[in-house]
Amino acid sequence: MKFKLKIWRQEGPDLPGNFADYDVDNIIPEMSFLEMLDALNEDLIKKGVEPVAFDSDCREGICGTCGLVIDGMAHGPKLSCTTCEVRMRVFEDGCTITVEPFRAKAFPIIKDLVVDRSAFDRIIGKGGYVSENTGSAPDGNAIPVPKHIAEQAMDSAACIGCGACVAACPNASASLFVSAKISQFALLPQGHAERKSRAEKMVGQMDDEGFGNCSNHAECEAACPKGISIENIARMRVEYMRSLR
Repeated sequence: MKFKLKIWRQEGPDLPGNFADYDVDNIIPEMSFLEMLDALNEDLIKKGVEPVAFDSDCREGICGTCGLVIDGMAHGPKLSCTTCEVRMRVFEDGCTITVEPFRAKAFPIIKDLVVDRSAFDRIIGKGGYVSENTGSAPDGNAIPVPKHIAEQAMDSAACIGCGACVAACPNASASLFVSAKISQFALLPQGHAERKSRAEKMVGQMDDEGFGNCSNHAECEAACPKGISIENIARMRVEYMRSLR
């Protein structure tokens, strides 16, 4: 397979960027999108050209590191897939593919396709945890939790923090990410002790980081590789109002 690539190149966060055109061939349909970029970079290195910088880690759809905007869609055209899970067979042979970084004020570009998503870490630091006494681990069944509640909490906890919700949102809102982290604790008894302060602090930090507000476009849910529901955003608003009482 052969492809024409239009890739965003930018040397640094304060420097202007532009699209650069590249051609790749001998691409196997079973290659992942990142393996295709690896092949491109090997070619560029042989030619003495600076390789394209992009993030990756697990390459199994678990870590959320590899987010890219492919043809205007966060993580590409395949639903419920991260960039590393997208296979080249989903693209037509000979087509042009546009590759950009996630774009948001709160996600400054470091280089080329690499963005700084440490804003998510600072939001988590404000309340994305539960405080427990040290000692031996409590029995897993010590606190009974109804099955449907446990499943909702697990669905929320599936969020990998990739940032696709921010990239897809016209407001660059992180509401889906923050609401998923708030929900996974708000639904379980272990998270109830800190639920009032958690929502207030995490939402406050989200605003401080420069993320936009949610206006119910639901683009985030469509782009999320783990299928996180926007019902979590409604729950986040309930938790936030609870914290103001």
